[in-house]
Amino acid sequence: MAVEMIHRFVPGASLTAPTILALHGTGGDENDLIPLARMVSADSAVLSPRGRVLENGMPRFFRRLAEGVFDQEDLKLRTAELADFLSTAARQHAFDPSRIVALGYSNGANIAASLLLSKPGVLAGGILLRAMVPFEPDAVQDLHGARVLLSAGRQDPIVPASQTTRLAEVLRQGGADVTLSWSDAGHALLPREMEQAARWFADRYPS
Repeated sequence: MAVEMIHRFVPGASLTAPTILALHGTGGDENDLIPLARMVSADSAVLSPRGRVLENGMPRFFRRLAEGVFDQEDLKLRTAELADFLSTAARQHAFDPSRIVALGYSNGANIAASLLLSKPGVLAGGILLRAMVPFEPDAVQDLHGARVLLSAGRQDPIVPASQTTRLAEVLRQGGADVTLSWSDAGHALLPREMEQAARWFADRYPS
């Protein structure tokens, strides 16, 4: 069965620009990251789903057992569901399924990382804001061609620096083009990070 997710789709001004997959953090919804996606690329279409898991009433993309401890079985299930949803949404909204770039924050960045590591080819790349290693793969799959920006905060109380550097290592082991950027920030985003993300996107995906 096709996976249904509450979502918003905002058409783009360019037929050649990648579609941005906006993935919110815990407690967010399908509206949260659309303004950030528009800051990254004014020309791209934006697909923004709402996470299907609830934690104390707050939407998430997969369950966790504690802060920073992920329910691996649920992560695997929800990652597969999101991949299926993207296939269905590409047909529904008529965008190229081979040119999807994730823009994920926190929990949304983590499921984007899970997609990259477990479903190569589903995402062309990603802007992962405050991401952790979703799981340690037994063997890193071929990620050549994937382009990833990891934006992390040095004072982040939720995401240890070791998690971000490890994620960069794993992605690079697969051959991904990884840019790792640090800011003097916590878990919240700084305006200059989105300015950097927009420059990175324009450089990697010129119109």
